[in-house]
Amino acid sequence: MKATAIPNWLKEKIIENKTALRDKSAQEVLGTLDKNKLHTVCIEALCPNRGQCFSKGGATFLILGNICSRKCKFCAVKKGVPSLPDKNEPQKISETVKKWNLKYIVITSPTRDDLTDGGANQYAEVTKTLKKQIPHIKVELLVPDFAGNKKSLETVLEARPNVLSHNIETVSSLYNQVRQGADYKRSLAVLENVKKFTPCVPAKSGLMLGLGETIKEVKQTLRDLVNSGCDILTLGQYLAPSTNHNIVKRYVSEQEFEELKYFALSCGFKAVASAALVRSSYMAGDLYNKCLTSIK
Repeated sequence: MKATAIPNWLKEKIIENKTALRDKSAQEVLGTLDKNKLHTVCIEALCPNRGQCFSKGGATFLILGNICSRKCKFCAVKKGVPSLPDKNEPQKISETVKKWNLKYIVITSPTRDDLTDGGANQYAEVTKTLKKQIPHIKVELLVPDFAGNKKSLETVLEARPNVLSHNIETVSSLYNQVRQGADYKRSLAVLENVKKFTPCVPAKSGLMLGLGETIKEVKQTLRDLVNSGCDILTLGQYLAPSTNHNIVKRYVSEQEFEELKYFALSCGFKAVASAALVRSSYMAGDLYNKCLTSIK
């Protein structure tokens, strides 16, 4: 099947964001990351917003290396045999966050099925180091499913992140072709267990649209997420990283994203970001604050 052509309005937004990579502040961010040998999901996953975020002095850190142990066909992160965790990574991230004077930070990783704990201990160490050295920092963790290991999730939550995020990514019927190695019910269970282990920690998830899902399926997925205890939601347009990845079946209109936002809020989500270039960590601090306001 031939991929759908990207509409001009979306192409213009992507070009505008990429242009921001040439800004002095964006180049300084790139220089710091290179110097400290740190990875970001912004670069590894080819996020269309990376120029915009870097120019504002921010990034989403990718811990546990830049190689994923799974072979999902939607993601640009490299696949293969990952390296061992870097024991100095927590300190390097903390020093970088201090330098950038960040108040809210998102930490994520490739899936590490090769590690017994799925990388949970590294998530915990990064979070503890940040909280100890930068007392005012708010930490959001975007974690994999840890192959369903509840102990790994508990390890992460014991480090007291401010938000625990796990992306459902797509609707149930597309899992076999989009999320190889993952399981729809297992991902919902991650969010359910966040609420069981730490009821006060907001749970967050996100979907990509345009992979062939129907609106009916999307709405059912949103209901499933709310029923699993999910508080915060991101909805964005899937963009194929290359011709070797899943193709884009459809580009969702701005109006449709807006309609889905209000549907999600009516379902019970406390904070929602819904637009073509929205990604998991997009406006993360703002969504966290909206969630807290809604709870109060």
